[in-house]
Amino acid sequence: MKVQVIIERGIDGTFDANMEFIKDVPFGLIGQGKTVSEAIDDFYNSYREIRVMYETESKECPNLEFEFRYDMPSFLQYYAYAFTLAGLGRVTGINQRQLSHYINGVKKPNETTRQRIEARIHAFGNEISSVCFV
Repeated sequence: MKVQVIIERGIDGTFDANMEFIKDVPFGLIGQGKTVSEAIDDFYNSYREIRVMYETESKECPNLEFEFRYDMPSFLQYYAYAFTLAGLGRVTGINQRQLSHYINGVKKPNETTRQRIEARIHAFGNEISSVCFV
């Protein structure tokens, strides 16, 4: 079963990886860390611990596959080292002031805007991944 895990950055700068609620899964999972990688590692550790607990109790643990996703402010904050607001504005077509509001949680993009930003970041990623140096 595939489960979405949302990566969010807290106000203290740390990251959480939170499993979405699934009706057929009798537990929730969370991971925390100073970086996204630490939060994901901690998340997987939580899953291993649940599996061991189930095994100890002779219960069958649901076999889960995880898909990690970012909430938009966390993504933009996490990758701020790679993107300036001006550069991100050029990639997404969203003005810097509006992006700043999204990053800082002052405003949230509507669904159409969220999808547009996501599509343009994916297109940019595809463009970058096709670069070949000579």
